Amino acid sequence: MKRVKEEPNMETKFSVIDEKNIDKEAIAQAGQILKEGGLVAFPTETVYGLGGDALNKESSRKIYAAKGRPSDNPLIVHIAELDKLEAIVQEIPESAKKLAKEYWPGPLTMILKKSQLVPMETTGGLQTVAVRMPNHQVALELIKAAGGYVAAPSANTSGKPSPTLACFVKEDMDGRIDMILDGGQVGIGLESTIVDLTEEMPIILRPGYVTKEMLEKTLGIPVASDRTMMHADCKEAPKAPGMKYRHYAPKGDLTIITGEEQSVVERINCLTKSMREKGEKVGIIGTDETIAKYHADSVKSAGNRKEEETIARELYRILREFDDEGITVIYSEGFAEDGIGQAIMNRLLKAAGHHVENV
Repeated sequence: MKRVKEEPNMETKFSVIDEKNIDKEAIAQAGQILKEGGLVAFPTETVYGLGGDALNKESSRKIYAAKGRPSDNPLIVHIAELDKLEAIVQEIPESAKKLAKEYWPGPLTMILKKSQLVPMETTGGLQTVAVRMPNHQVALELIKAAGGYVAAPSANTSGKPSPTLACFVKEDMDGRIDMILDGGQVGIGLESTIVDLTEEMPIILRPGYVTKEMLEKTLGIPVASDRTMMHADCKEAPKAPGMKYRHYAPKGDLTIITGEEQSVVERINCLTKSMREKGEKVGIIGTDETIAKYHADSVKSAGNRKEEETIARELYRILREFDDEGITVIYSEGFAEDGIGQAIMNRLLKAAGHHVENV
């Protein structure tokens, strides 16, 4: 699928906005831009989103162009009020009602069969639509001001790490979009969980903060996971076209080293020494427990293994900082693939092109 990339040719307005004391004038201005077919980047609790009018096919085309995103990669439609859901789907199954009651507003995206109201340009040519209600007051107020339906992928150039700070949005989108709302650092730092509710058994297409265990507890039935989200050699076709593209990638070559802590530390230090002797600039992603044991051009802690939410929040920031520092080779410790650890590893695996070494 051909990627179309918009060349910077416009003045991008930049507005700092406080979630606890929202500037209504800035929201009204941003909402009007979206109504007129323009694009606005805004904070959510997961990552910054690049918003356009979800019901305007031209707005969706602009999103693809600004990101350089393949047009068969579906966009998520964001709503701010539950009663807005009915108009954009064919039906609301009982499972969707249960999940919405428990997790909306929040970091959960549900895939449902779309109504005729949603253009195919927004859904990447699919007869289904991905919908979520973000848990961020700026996002909710903007969606209302825009008319109720905002299509928004992450506000980054396609393939790069998703932005968790407005400065990263500006780095990628300045001159490509109409406005950026700067709401500070996001809370979660990884994109929402995506669950497909169009089949008999719910299936997770992208892991996130809302885990498989949480979904099964709420629904009272088994929830499957798409094997393609964690396994590069899986022969099954992805359930959503966007899953076949590499995402979250830094400029440097990233390899994940897994195994027992001491073996991982020794292997990363050995590889680092070898790469630096070859003239490479090496970055290491460790944790609070291990960073003092590493020696490289740049060593960063993603957080504490006992509090993996901190790792989720810092991962994309670290990858972006490595880009800014000119790091050419990156080594990262691996993480347990349960709970939110599965979401962390999913993003790391995609960023690394599934380059993993077990020691």
